[in-house]
Amino acid sequence: MESSSTSTIVEALTRAIVEHRLQPGAKLAEQKLADHFGVSRTLVRQALFQLAQNRLITLEPARGAFVAAPSVEEARQVFAVRRMLETEMTRAFVRAVTPAKIKALKAHVAAEKAAMGAASASSRNELLGDFHVRMAELMGNEVLAQMLGDLVSRCALITLMYQSASAAEHSHEEHAEIVAALAARDEERAVALMQAHLAHVEASLTFDRKRPASDLALALAPVTP
Repeated sequence: MESSSTSTIVEALTRAIVEHRLQPGAKLAEQKLADHFGVSRTLVRQALFQLAQNRLITLEPARGAFVAAPSVEEARQVFAVRRMLETEMTRAFVRAVTPAKIKALKAHVAAEKAAMGAASASSRNELLGDFHVRMAELMGNEVLAQMLGDLVSRCALITLMYQSASAAEHSHEEHAEIVAALAARDEERAVALMQAHLAHVEASLTFDRKRPASDLALALAPVTP
């Protein structure tokens, strides 16, 4: 039961961070979280420790827990790692492509397109990040999917802090082009498009933006459609 409660807290906070409802630098007060979830502070501490291991929050002695606020250098390093991983993932995907895999990716891109007109940015941002994880899952590589999931979560923080507002639509269009190249089994074009896509996302970051702040109770409130 305790493990389940901890997992619930971790999942709720992760989603709030990834969906940009909890802002970088926001303080995560143990007692407020305990009251919100109706659990002990011990369970909250366990959840915060797990999130710290995933680098989604930072634990500071005598100050408490805060949503991580990636530095410019860390942001560049995260994108460098993604380029390395996703270049080879794209090559491997082309070599093992099947109609079923392409159908699944096309369905994901269609969901992205539908989300472009949605009022909520959270579902849009989540789908855009999940595209890359979905590729790994379709290859049957759970280790790669987990690694990319962690990196995408960290990118959610980075884009929240530094990305311009118009980048989401461009990301969706580039995903569609990548899928077309994968379907055509054009390895070099698919790789070039993936590399250009990640480069465009990184180039859309504005590193002199002010850090936003957020209210904990509001961020964890149920999301209305």
